[in-house]
Amino acid sequence: MESLEETQWDVTISGTGIAQSLLALALSRSGKKVIHVDKNPYYGGPEAALSLQEAEEWASELESVQLPFEDATVFTADPSESSTGLSSSRAYTLSLSPQLIYSRSQLLPTLVSSKVYRQLEFQAVGSWWIYKPASGQNKDLYRVPSSREDVFADDFISMKSKRTLMRFLRSLNQESPDDTGSALEEEVLAKPLPEYLTSKFQVPAELFDPLLSLSLSQAPAQSTIARYAVPRIQRHLASIGIFGPGFGSVLVKWGGGSEIAQVGCRALAVGGGVYVLNSGIETMSQGAAGGSRIQLRLLSGETISTQYVVGSDWDLPSHTKTSCDYAKVSRSITIVSSALDGLFPVTAEGGPVPAGAVVVFPAASLGLTDESPPVYISVHSSETAECPTGQSVIYGSVSISGQQGQTLIERAVDKLLQSSAGSDARVLWSLRYTQLGRLVGDETRPANVVSGNVIRFPAPSLDLAFDDTTIDLVKDAWTVVMGDEASPDDFMKFEDRENYDDDE
Repeated sequence: MESLEETQWDVTISGTGIAQSLLALALSRSGKKVIHVDKNPYYGGPEAALSLQEAEEWASELESVQLPFEDATVFTADPSESSTGLSSSRAYTLSLSPQLIYSRSQLLPTLVSSKVYRQLEFQAVGSWWIYKPASGQNKDLYRVPSSREDVFADDFISMKSKRTLMRFLRSLNQESPDDTGSALEEEVLAKPLPEYLTSKFQVPAELFDPLLSLSLSQAPAQSTIARYAVPRIQRHLASIGIFGPGFGSVLVKWGGGSEIAQVGCRALAVGGGVYVLNSGIETMSQGAAGGSRIQLRLLSGETISTQYVVGSDWDLPSHTKTSCDYAKVSRSITIVSSALDGLFPVTAEGGPVPAGAVVVFPAASLGLTDESPPVYISVHSSETAECPTGQSVIYGSVSISGQQGQTLIERAVDKLLQSSAGSDARVLWSLRYTQLGRLVGDETRPANVVSGNVIRFPAPSLDLAFDDTTIDLVKDAWTVVMGDEASPDDFMKFEDRENYDDDE
């Protein structure tokens, strides 16, 4: 068997984040010699899922590792208590970049056509909640109606507002999510969402926050343009019922994006790819005499030759970075001593018990002005296998970095526990950090940077839902690597392997 240094590699993929791992999946049946390296000892990159001990080690080592994260701090319950309530480290699988996946996402048919969907378990995300102090419903939490049945069953919205909301929902149902912008006047869609809702449909102000929450916009309402928000609201509504009654988005059990990344990496390994963890790319240089091959020195000390190199700025040598202008969001992962069962009602007859819920805290509910962004809380039950039974994991996010953002998330978590968990619920453990990446807007879709035979993925999306442009980016990289062998119809289209067994 040839050593790494003796092999003439066709492709070197650096980093095991979601984009690189999907590319690994796309190349798994190509017959090319692929080596996939990662400087980390674990799979997943920015989407990694870690145990308690791994998360604490990750936080302590963050300063010495180039990752799209910074300022990580771990908080644990008061050690003077006889028992913190935490289970063993391996009882937790905590995602650094949790994202929900809409039923209409491009990712799902990609996982099906590539035959790896059987290795994944999907769970429903149920209710969207808005924190409205003294709303009189479920201790300050108001469940956002997402269907005709929800609207008519709602006892918080006035009858006049219900009629207005139904008119708006009917208008969205008349167009597909892809052509909403072409069917509505551009000058109207260029307005902020509240102004658009008022001028176009006479939607009252009481519905602004609920509708904004369905778009998952991380910007203040007045900074969220209708052209951006309306297709995303439509995506939410059009996704409901695709895979079952009462829900329109899903989570992946055992760690979300990290589990998808590992499935992609396993597919490449089965196809003959070679994996080297704990050893990223240290240096990169063009071959002798201006040849097309690239010489790479790995952190393990080995030198290899490759035709193509693919990775992100954080997975390639630091001196070759193309940009340092990234958006930042504050994030936190909080383990609490309550199952928070009230957040996971079955949302339709015959529907599943959800494993995820979204709670939105508008700026005003946290004592801020309307110019401030909302805080998003994604709550995962123990059914996700991310924590033991009787506990839950709360993922917080706000598009304000630093201590100010963390203070807002902490305030939102406290209010959530007071509203839905009872007086005995408490925070057992928390990891707080800043994530760098790109915020999704209404600009043109991001593109890979291709320089010679080096392909750079853009910074990872900070969206709270899986960003479908990731599939486009992976397809573009696959097309470059495959060259004349590439046919768009062949991308991620695989037959079952001959000895496939459903029990494997």
